[in-house]
Amino acid sequence: MSLLTTRIDLDAIAHNVAYLKDKVGPGTRLMCVVKADAYGHGIEKVAPVMEAAGADAFGVATTAEAVHLRQVGVNQPIAAWIWDPSDDLSEALAHGITVGVPSLEHARALIGQETPASVIIGVETGMHRSGIQRADWPEAFNLLRDCPFLEVTGLMSHFACADTPDHPHNDYQEQQFRDALEQARSMGLECPVNHLANSPATLTRPSAYFEQVRVGLACYGLEPIEGLEHDLRPAMTWAATVINVKPIEQGEATCYGLTWSASEPGYLATVPAGYADGLPRNFQDKLEVGINGHLYPQVGRVCMDQVVVDLGPNLHGVAIGDEAVLFGTGGRSATDLANTAGTINYEVVCRPTGRTQRTYLPRQEA
Repeated sequence: MSLLTTRIDLDAIAHNVAYLKDKVGPGTRLMCVVKADAYGHGIEKVAPVMEAAGADAFGVATTAEAVHLRQVGVNQPIAAWIWDPSDDLSEALAHGITVGVPSLEHARALIGQETPASVIIGVETGMHRSGIQRADWPEAFNLLRDCPFLEVTGLMSHFACADTPDHPHNDYQEQQFRDALEQARSMGLECPVNHLANSPATLTRPSAYFEQVRVGLACYGLEPIEGLEHDLRPAMTWAATVINVKPIEQGEATCYGLTWSASEPGYLATVPAGYADGLPRNFQDKLEVGINGHLYPQVGRVCMDQVVVDLGPNLHGVAIGDEAVLFGTGGRSATDLANTAGTINYEVVCRPTGRTQRTYLPRQEA
């Protein structure tokens, strides 16, 4: 038995993807983003469930991720958008991966490889992270249009502020994207499949759907817009096994630096999860652990391999072998923890690493 696991609910994944597919309607394609090992949920198990639930395409960051996704049996179109112009893309192109073009240098590198490929052009619309500058659009569009072995499938860009739906920059970026698309088509590029909308835009901004939406976080059941609630089911639970329960007297302290001391006699539980497993040291005093339906505060330093939980008088009889939920079903949500710790739920679900073993709840018969 593993002392530390992430438990992934595949039915929740299927529900979320089906919900998103219904949300955008039959006229819009749904790309599910499965970069970073499906946001820590496990690409080998999660991607086939997404495909069966209605995903029309998949997106990843790197070409290595894309090749791996194809090798685990995904048949739908796959796009990757982070690579270096010096990379040899032959393996990715041999697997039919659509490659993102975020700069003129990338466009020239693709042309120089002289290999048939489908590409999607990343255009700068106001996030100033990746994408071809507006001044360079004509040159890039001309280069890619005139290359006989490259097929341009469309344009892509990324919202900076879609998680604040009424932010005026969203309107600006959408208009920039429309300008890019109009210019590309006027120059002879068909651009049949274009995508701008991420998870928050997919849930709140239908005008930005275009032919395809590109959804990451929402696929895993986490709300991308603080204060809103959609019909999403969190898929991940991070849990450990209580390995010790021991008394502590009033005034005694625990863990490195003795940063916490008991205000009255009670009990402590030891949970085998620490910063080597992805639980940040600065989560000290921000974590509450769920044990047998009750929440208990983590106290003292987050150590490399373990944390300590204050059980108070241990009225509910927590014992060695009980499950301790760091976030997920039976504990606080990943979003709750993120808000308390001053981060975002995206980071929280990508955190479990180290000695954490991933398990899956079996699919239920429909």
